[in-house]
Amino acid sequence: MKKILLFTGMMLAVFTASAQNSEKAKALLDEVYNKVKGYENIEIDFKYELHNSEANINQETRGDVTLQGDKYLFNYLGSQQLYDGNKVYTIVPENEEVTIEDRAEDENTVTPSKMLTFYKQGHNYSWDILQNVKGRKIQFVKLIPIDTNSEIASILLGVDAETKHIHKLIETGKNGTKTTITVNSFKTDQQLSKSLFTFDENKYKSEGYYIIRN
Repeated sequence: MKKILLFTGMMLAVFTASAQNSEKAKALLDEVYNKVKGYENIEIDFKYELHNSEANINQETRGDVTLQGDKYLFNYLGSQQLYDGNKVYTIVPENEEVTIEDRAEDENTVTPSKMLTFYKQGHNYSWDILQNVKGRKIQFVKLIPIDTNSEIASILLGVDAETKHIHKLIETGKNGTKTTITVNSFKTDQQLSKSLFTFDENKYKSEGYYIIRN
């Protein structure tokens, strides 16, 4: 009987500690979310890494994104994607092509406008390691998708403990692919051009671009 009571007590302690860790992790993410929502706009320069040892895939590149509300301007892999609040414009200079389409309505799709807020729902949270990165304390939170059919096994989100800005995202897929996004610079409330999120179709037509409407 004593062994059963001891075991029960140990299990209750484990569950209590796990619940507290989950609450602490969620509280930190809520701080990040509230900080992000308070900015007029955000400019992020980042490094992108993709690795899959089994498939012998190793890619590394950089990109940048400017966010204002739901609107965004995203530069990545030589292409540019613009969302003006109504349509998504994907501009590929190499092909001299512009694709215009309605915004994707799939809630599971992580668009640039969701880059800093996607973790608000659909995950279980746990407190993870604290790292010292060039004098900055980066606290990691582990996210596990609630949807068991998700292709994502886990996400590690590194948060700067002082600024409450995201510093790093490490996504591990169930197929073994690891995607790492490291923020090189994070600027807020910048003076942006009024036409930054405006697509000038005539400009691209005059330059000989082929316009595709989906």
